[in-house]
Amino acid sequence: MDGPRPLRIWAVSDGRAGIEAQALGLAEAVARRRPALVTAKRIRWKAGLGRLPWRLIPPSARTGDPIAPPWPDIWIAAGRATLPLSTRMLGWSGGRTFVVQTQDPKAPLGAFDLVVPPEHDGLTGDNVFPILGAPNRLSPEKLAVELARFSDRLGALPHPRVAVIVGGDSKAHRLPASRALAMAHEIAAAVRAAGGSILVSYTRRTPPAAREAMTRALATLPGIIWDGTGDNPYFAFLAAADAILVTEDSTNLATDAASTGKPLFILAMEGRSPKFERFHAELGRRGVARPFAGELSAPPYTPLAETERAASELLRRYDGRP
Repeated sequence: MDGPRPLRIWAVSDGRAGIEAQALGLAEAVARRRPALVTAKRIRWKAGLGRLPWRLIPPSARTGDPIAPPWPDIWIAAGRATLPLSTRMLGWSGGRTFVVQTQDPKAPLGAFDLVVPPEHDGLTGDNVFPILGAPNRLSPEKLAVELARFSDRLGALPHPRVAVIVGGDSKAHRLPASRALAMAHEIAAAVRAAGGSILVSYTRRTPPAAREAMTRALATLPGIIWDGTGDNPYFAFLAAADAILVTEDSTNLATDAASTGKPLFILAMEGRSPKFERFHAELGRRGVARPFAGELSAPPYTPLAETERAASELLRRYDGRP
């Protein structure tokens, strides 16, 4: 006798890596608990309309992947580009689609069945389930697979292997070349003293001048500095690392690193953000992360499993609908 059909889940975003990872990460965590077919949907808007307030963007101006019936059982969306659709999905589906939005949507909460924002946003409500950090795509299985893919390049590197994950300019933080160079010298001194190697990955937001300064300063160390070409070794770097350093500008980067259970250190940038300070303070309170001060070892901590916790809550609410 056939069992129940798999859940149909759409993970909806604008396709930017950090945003899409939140929707896909939560969808994949649900699929680890229950048979499901996960489909990524990437949203675009015509003629720069995506820069308008979401209420002013007509759904008919959408481009990108098709968004049309049959509607999914669960819609998981991330980012402001999805709001013109997410806020209408309950109506379009006659309430049959369970609508989930990550981050603080800055939209009426009644448009969603569940909102999963970071704790440091301070959002509350009956349908709000805050988590520390952001949903991500990490799992022990994924890390093992990615490590195996890159084992020929990573296997001979000396320990401790130090992953350095570099973000960049944002509304609150900046990474000028001068700070990037100072940061690189601090990292290089610690790695040389430990006799280790580096695994460096930049993001799209890393300013070119900062990238060049750090690359020059770190190039004489054993290890790999990914130049952005070929397969992305980001998850393999996290899996191979004995310690992980991330810049302070990104919730996603810190959450990914904290999900590994590896020693985690935060690299200071220019600028400040009260929200990020609350986030880092909570990581510190739990013994997960601390500011980088030249050390590469730290006491063990329980790896973050906030995506798994959110997936369990999502299914509990999905199953409990009238």
